[in-house]
Amino acid sequence: RRRRAAKDLYKRMKTELSANDLLKKVRKIEIKTRALSHQIFAGEYHSAFKGRGMTFSEVREYQYGDDIRDIEWNVTARFGKPYIKVFEEERELTVMLLVDVSGSLDFGSVKQFKRDMVTEIAATLAFSAIQNNDKIGVIFFSDKIEKFIPPKKGRKHILYIIRELLEYKPESQQTNIAFALEYLTRALKRRCIAFMLSDFIDQHSFQKPLSIASHKHDVVAIQVYDKRVAELPDVGLLKVHDAETGQERIIDTSSRAVREAQARWWKQQSMRLKDTFSRSKVDAVSVRTDQDYVSVLRSLFANRK
Repeated sequence: RRRRAAKDLYKRMKTELSANDLLKKVRKIEIKTRALSHQIFAGEYHSAFKGRGMTFSEVREYQYGDDIRDIEWNVTARFGKPYIKVFEEERELTVMLLVDVSGSLDFGSVKQFKRDMVTEIAATLAFSAIQNNDKIGVIFFSDKIEKFIPPKKGRKHILYIIRELLEYKPESQQTNIAFALEYLTRALKRRCIAFMLSDFIDQHSFQKPLSIASHKHDVVAIQVYDKRVAELPDVGLLKVHDAETGQERIIDTSSRAVREAQARWWKQQSMRLKDTFSRSKVDAVSVRTDQDYVSVLRSLFANRK
């Protein structure tokens, strides 16, 4: 009995410690990303992402220079002088984060893992959306839909999203972006802003579903990558592990031919990706794990105004 009670106590203590660690992580992300979204992105986000259209607000007396097409004829006839309709932008948006949780995100050679940067960017976008009174939801995907969090408002909802970004453990390690885009098109009936956060290392083509999704929604692609994927260092024999397939191999990085082959692959991959986004009329940016993503997002917002 004593041994069993001791085991139970140890389990409870371990659970409490892990819960406290999680709360600290959530709080740390919240403090950093909320400050960024409030101080830097709030106005730029508002300008970059428009509402669904214009909605009627009120009527007022006609003034010189007003468009006569906006005259409210019923009110004009009632008062014997011209009145016009006043419209305002319908601001409320639905924002969806499509977050890649496949195995290839668990890599980082310099400052942080790709998954860590994706989490920070997603949290920053979430706080930017909530400050503009927009709904925010998330689709976690690998080669399947891992988890769907329906769009809602509020700080409590944001903190739940951050917690999931930090702690979610995917069932699959592989990637299928096309499947995630098809799900987005089916699941969201009304137009939304959809941010895709991924390294976009995918063996499947997603050109067609991306074009369909971008026709219905405003899709924005944010690629997070590590410099060592684009440029191999000369460190001799190196054991590499494919996180998505589990395969391992040893490569000789001291070979110039090997390093040049990797550089060519990355260049071809980048050109294909750029062409895919261009054909689908999707705004896209890339950020390295050792770069400042703030400047990259600001550039993205500025180019959309």
